[in-house]
Amino acid sequence: MREKSSGDGTVGKALSVLDMVAVFGQPVKFNQLLEQSPFPKATLYRLLQTLVHQNMLAFDADQGTYQVGLRVVRLAHSAWKSSSLAPLARPFVDALAQQTGDIVHLAQFEAGQVLYIDKRKADDQFETLAQVGNVAPAYCTGVGKAMLAFMSPEPLQLALSQQAFHAYTPSTHKSVKSLQAELAQVRLEGVALDREEHQQGIISIAAPILSANNRVLGALSVATSTAHKSLADLETLKPALLRIAKQIGQEAQFWQPPT
Repeated sequence: MREKSSGDGTVGKALSVLDMVAVFGQPVKFNQLLEQSPFPKATLYRLLQTLVHQNMLAFDADQGTYQVGLRVVRLAHSAWKSSSLAPLARPFVDALAQQTGDIVHLAQFEAGQVLYIDKRKADDQFETLAQVGNVAPAYCTGVGKAMLAFMSPEPLQLALSQQAFHAYTPSTHKSVKSLQAELAQVRLEGVALDREEHQQGIISIAAPILSANNRVLGALSVATSTAHKSLADLETLKPALLRIAKQIGQEAQFWQPPT
């Protein structure tokens, strides 16, 4: 492939390769990376070698695979503690998971997407696609819609322009117009529902976490399986969800989200 120019030079190229490896979520072979890489074979190999030498990637010689290295794990843990809402919110997230018996997600907004920063579950009856460190679309997730609904106009317009509106399920929003109509309702009710919009069989109820001046800090959701509960069941959790989201917002009054 033809190599793309980058204003960030070698560092930017190396970080883009690191992102590619991380997105796979499992050990990945060189040829798999080459298929997605904007860089020529020799450049990609050189960047991978640099990342391995810096312990940003780990290379398994027996399997011929690359995966995220321990140095990245240490950096991620440091970032989680210093720039994430998660450590501060953990006691509240734990309490909500125990109270509901379902999965609780904590998320922040990043570049038009939802970044999951914590996940707690009371049992192993079911699983969701959301994992800590993963990103997901905002337009088809409960936490995403909860944050979008309470953004000020300018950030909201930017965020809406970043949505792809890919139809993950028959219930997924397919246009800005239909999403905006729901966001107006979310603002009135204070909570957002995920009606199997991102993952078939998984539903959720979500509330925004707001600062004292109503700045969106993140969102909290309770997710469950349609085999386990209904949307009506989830809506009974609204008072508890709103109360805990407000408590997290109050606890975070001196915490500054990354810009």
